[in-house]
This record gives sequence, C-alpha cells and structure tokens, in this order.
Amino acid sequence: MSLWNTRARDLDGYIEMHLLPDTTFRTEVRSAVDTISSFLKNRCFRDTGKSVRVTKVVKGGSSGKGTALRGCSDADLVVFLSDLQSYQDQIYRRKEFIEEIKKRLEECERDQDRMFEVKFEVNKWTNPRVLSFRMKSKKSSHWVDFDVLPAFDVLGHVTKDFTPNPQVYIKLIGESWNGGEFSTCFTELQKLFLKQRCTKLKSLIRLVKHWYKMCKDKMDQLPPQYALELLTVYAWEHGSKETVFNTAQGFKTVLHLIQNYQKLMVYWTINYDFQNVIIGEYLKSQLKKPRPVILDPADPTGDVGGGSRWHWDMLAQEAYRWSFAPCLQNWDGSRVQPWNVPVEQTLEGSKGFPPHSYSEEAFFIHNPVVLPACDCYLQRNPPAQEESNCTIL
Repeated sequence: MSLWNTRARDLDGYIEMHLLPDTTFRTEVRSAVDTISSFLKNRCFRDTGKSVRVTKVVKGGSSGKGTALRGCSDADLVVFLSDLQSYQDQIYRRKEFIEEIKKRLEECERDQDRMFEVKFEVNKWTNPRVLSFRMKSKKSSHWVDFDVLPAFDVLGHVTKDFTPNPQVYIKLIGESWNGGEFSTCFTELQKLFLKQRCTKLKSLIRLVKHWYKMCKDKMDQLPPQYALELLTVYAWEHGSKETVFNTAQGFKTVLHLIQNYQKLMVYWTINYDFQNVIIGEYLKSQLKKPRPVILDPADPTGDVGGGSRWHWDMLAQEAYRWSFAPCLQNWDGSRVQPWNVPVEQTLEGSKGFPPHSYSEEAFFIHNPVVLPACDCYLQRNPPAQEESNCTIL
C-alpha cells in the first residue's frame, strides 16, 4: 500500500515495513564504509613522501545520523587532514588532496589482491569540493555510492557533551564568504544533533524524508533535505518531547510548518549563542533575513531555509494537498490535528531539548524572541568560484 492510502494508525507499520533499512543491506553498507575509511586512514597517504596525516574520518549523511532509508546505499565521508590548517586551506588545497585520494584508490584497485572495485563520477568543477565514486567489495553484490570531502579539523576531539570554543565561530564568521561553505568542518556536531534522538523521532524523520523524495521526483530546486530534518526535530521539541507519540500528528505538524514557510524562523543556541558580541550580532543579522530562516545548529553561517533561494512555495502546495490524504485521517474520518508549534523559535526553545534526556515534565513555550536592531556583519568579497557553495550533509 502507498503512503497516501495508509491509515494514520498504521504509519508506524508502514515505516517499519518500507523505510527502515534491512539488516543485511545495512551490514553490507557498513562494511563498505569501514573498508574505505580504513583505506583513507591507513593507506591513502602512506609512502607518498608527504607529511600529510589523516586525523580522523567521520561518516556523515543519513547513515552517519542514523536516519538512512531502506535501499539508500550512499555514504558521506569527511576526511580531516593535518595539512589543512585553516578554512582557506580547505578551499585552496582541497583539489590537491582529492586528486591524491583518487590516484591512490586507482592504484589500490590495480593491486593483484584488490579488495574492491571503484567507478569514479566525472567532476566538472575546476576546484571540486568532493570526490564521488561507486565502490563494490569482493564480498558484496551491491555498489555503494561515496562522497569523500577533505576538511579542516577546526574542532579537534569531539565528545558527546562537547561545546565549541566561541573563537571557532568568530573565525568562521570572519572567513565565510558563502553561508555553509565550511559546514563539513562541523559534521560531528550535525551528527550529534540527530544521532542521539529517540528511535521514534528518527522514524518520523525517515517518513518526512520519504515524502520529500516523492516531492523531489516531481519538482526542481526544492530546499535541502537537511532543512526538513531540522524542521522535524523542531516540531517534536515544541510539540511532543516524548519517546512515544502519534506519528501521524508529528507528520501533520511538519507539513503544517512547511505550509507556513514564509513565517519560519528556526535556530538553536546549543553550539553558539548570543553571549559573544561578534557571534551575537551575526546571529541577529542571520535571523533578520527573509523567511524561511532555518539555521544549521552546528554552523551559524548555514541558512538551509534560504529565503527565496529554493521553491518552498511548491513544497508548501504539496504539503497542503497531503494534509487531506487518508494517511492523515483518523478512524472516524476526521483530520489528524497538528501539534501546537510556534513558527518562530523562542529563546527558551533555542536551548534545545537534551536528546538523551526524555522527561515527561511539561515544557511550555511562550513569547518568540524579539530581535533588537543591529548592523549586519560585514564580510569581504570572495574570490570567484565555479561551484555550488553549501555542503549539506
């Protein structure tokens, strides 16, 4: 049965049957990721005559956050390199390291005892930010799609309760020519934001992503998927905060927020906040941008709402149509009602709801944040670049 015709009370079953990755496939993807990660850490830059060291390899994307859909065999690997010692290094030297990784993968494939096959995607950019390829190991029948992205290790060792030094963001604000240009540097914080969420919230995220993919098959220039993931978390934090909730109601709430995209102002202050003057003024300027504004909780320069940059209007029309679908009707034919969620984040709400702490205590939200007048943070003009700027993992 299609999602449209699934009854509201059966949505959990639909997710389990159609959207959760099956164990065998998940194991094969994990094995492929481990193979490439091991290659990058232990073999890629060995015997090259260079002092380059891989400080860590971080799995990003849906698989890294624990929200992958069934049948999606893609993996984002962010490679943090010792030779990339600034944001500018990441821009001007990433091509050098992408070419070296590709060369070493090709050499490895030619070995007599080769463990995997690779097929590279043709990259049209003169200064690419990502190496894309497909990989299949000898032990697997499935090809896995990889995006490997070199990055500057600005955060160092990240733990569960890690809080970035404000200087990290002050430097980012001063050097970011384009919003989200260096989001790869904050992959671990993006993962932490989603990965520790309760199982049912991740299932709701999968459902929203599945719906989004259906929309994307019919429409162009939609907002990034990450924006809808953040919107789903936002809806849950304000509307439920429980480990057990009505999936149809959560889904209806996300669709309701999308329909009100022209009013959306969503942000969190869990990694950065208004206390530092430079960061605070920059945040105020970001939140004054045309709606929708949805700030990456890991990177304040990344506005995945994007104002009029993407076709939120088309997505809103589809969200309105789906509001009348059988999957959002109660057993008596009445419509499922959304949670009562504000379209503007509040100062209290921006502090987030600890992902590993699920209290049954009521959490009331009152007035949205009032932003005082401020001058936008001025940035210098960037050099000409030939590619898309925002990395959404």
